[in-house]
Amino acid sequence: MKMRTFASATLAASLALLSATATAYDADWKRGRVYYRSVCTACHAAQAGGSIAPSTMTKAEWTTYLKADKHAKGKDSMKQYISKSYRASIKSQNKAAEKFADVPDEELLEDIRAFVTKGAKDGDSPASCS
Repeated sequence: MKMRTFASATLAASLALLSATATAYDADWKRGRVYYRSVCTACHAAQAGGSIAPSTMTKAEWTTYLKADKHAKGKDSMKQYISKSYRASIKSQNKAAEKFADVPDEELLEDIRAFVTKGAKDGDSPASCS
């Protein structure tokens, strides 16, 4: 009886672990590229004095920047510009913001992270944004 209980508990734990890993989000660097170029680059070019290409930083620098969540030299949160509320506020003038209006914030952040990491100075394919 004890063996059957142990086996059942082991099976249940294994299934729970499989379920958790099956639902992990696999970032889409292409979607991140579209958002970054259409929203981030457009805003930086218009308001911040120029776009910031992913290749201007290394993967480690991008990781540190995204983890710190500081934007505009620490004046505000970078996540603010990825949020659904921000996308809703600019969707009338930005097609990418409209297209990704319903994407969960964390998924979009992971997509952008995947794009800037791939396009970083030391990434798989250093990218410029034009």
